[in-house]
Amino acid sequence: MSIRRLPEDLVNRIAAGEVVERPASAVKELVENALDAGATRIAVELEGGGLDLIAVTDNGSGMDADDLHLSLERHATSKLPTGDLEAIATMGFRGEALPSIASVSRFRIASRTASGEGWEIEVDHGAIQRDGPASLPQGTRVSVADLFGKVPARRKFMKSARAELAACLDTVRRLAMARADVGFSVSHEGRRLLDAQPSADLLESARVARLAAILGQEFTDNAVAIDLVRDGLCLGGLAAVPTYSRGAADHQYLFVGGRPVKDRLLLGAVRGAYRDLLARDRHPVLALFLDVPFDFVDVNVHPAKTEVRFRDPALVRGLIVSGLRHALDSGSGHAATTVSEAALSAFRPEPIVAPVPVRPAMFGDHSFRFNAPPQARAETPSPVYAESRDADLTAFPLGAARGQVHGSWIVAETADSLVIVDQHAAHERLTLEKMKRAMEGGGVRSQALLLPEVVELDEAECDGLEAHAAELAEMGLEIERFGAEAILVRATPAILGNADPKALVRDLADDITSLGAAHSLKERLDEVFATMACHGSVRAGRSLSVTEMNALLREMEATPHSGQCNHGRPTYVKLARGDIEKLFGRR
Repeated sequence: MSIRRLPEDLVNRIAAGEVVERPASAVKELVENALDAGATRIAVELEGGGLDLIAVTDNGSGMDADDLHLSLERHATSKLPTGDLEAIATMGFRGEALPSIASVSRFRIASRTASGEGWEIEVDHGAIQRDGPASLPQGTRVSVADLFGKVPARRKFMKSARAELAACLDTVRRLAMARADVGFSVSHEGRRLLDAQPSADLLESARVARLAAILGQEFTDNAVAIDLVRDGLCLGGLAAVPTYSRGAADHQYLFVGGRPVKDRLLLGAVRGAYRDLLARDRHPVLALFLDVPFDFVDVNVHPAKTEVRFRDPALVRGLIVSGLRHALDSGSGHAATTVSEAALSAFRPEPIVAPVPVRPAMFGDHSFRFNAPPQARAETPSPVYAESRDADLTAFPLGAARGQVHGSWIVAETADSLVIVDQHAAHERLTLEKMKRAMEGGGVRSQALLLPEVVELDEAECDGLEAHAAELAEMGLEIERFGAEAILVRATPAILGNADPKALVRDLADDITSLGAAHSLKERLDEVFATMACHGSVRAGRSLSVTEMNALLREMEATPHSGQCNHGRPTYVKLARGDIEKLFGRR
């Protein structure tokens, strides 16, 4: 078969397939053009999820008639003044965008500069229908109707109008997060879905306010600020504390040079930073902004420019991991405020069932104590209040222990709130952090068993444990093979105290089986330590003295990430005094 040139309309449709995958792709191209034109307000109107109509209006610099004609020619652009593909300072530069969109829709573009006259061009699936003057204010308005209307093969692969609308809205939201100085609005069939007002303030506070407007105040209330500069790279934004996590990874917003991206390197770095802070089925919520020199990043890796390539990927990964960890460490004692709000909403007044009458004599000496005068009660204080005389423990962040409920929950009091601590989850985190510090200091100290324990497992599990025996020894667990289907445990990590060796080894065997023989335990150190820490933690149901409870609270305050357990769940909730008063109708 001989080679032939394709017709111009077919070339444009092929290009459209690369650039315009769905309505959201067209919205992205048009809004980015408006940003590059210097617009300070951008309005997006949609119908039918964008399949029936997309209209983008901006107050940017606009175009005269000649530039308007050029904008519909392939490979024509105003965004590469030097022709250098290695130093792209705009949101985009692909010349295929407008002509490609015009080739698969009923397309209209009108524009006017500050000093010129307005001009408008109408195109119906690649064929110009009107070309003449128009009346409009400075800026540009582009409308895209009946997208893929004459390309049924593409149209049938579109999702529902609701799904396409969600994708369009997500696209504009991401662009709006990056540009707090620009006002954005999105309407669908007359209903306003997004209204982000511009800010003249270029400080970080404007970015935080924009994130609050788009992602919600709840996110910003439960997030820590990121601020790190290294080797000319700047990382900023907000990252939610681990207890404010989601079941899907759709709430991670990443930006490079103000450009929204979905880059695997960056997403992998985020997972690495949260590695030991979240359960495997939970995902962090964050908005990260990475600013780099133009020549440090190649944005022309993907037609839609959602992926990028860095000159030094290791530097970028290290910057993100260290920046996130530093910020999370600084806010590591905090649990999400939504946890306390959810706990508060669970409290409901209940009718009191009248108790069986009891003679006062049954209370013995206690009935006298309740009826004693104030000075008599002061002479017989409870152990907690006696301890508080030397130091006002309520001044500490987690306050003074006041008691234990159901052998599982420590109740503490601060100057202005009530704190409820999950003693097992809290001690689990403390044990994990101790083991990590010990490993960094040269290894975890072992505690020899008086009598070695024999643990029976299947042969494959024994093979896995035996293969990692040397690594486990560095972690304080000394084992050796004991026949085909048994492991002999000679010592356990001293930090775990009287943990059950059999249960510990069985759980570690499961971990090693899931990792596979090719992986080193040190590569998944946090997961292995998390398993160990669970066995060495204070169990629910164990009674603690007041001294032990207060010691646990003080250690939590001094330990990184103590606000969440090893699985990303909260270790405590804090109810403000005002919230408690609301429960009883005092506010």
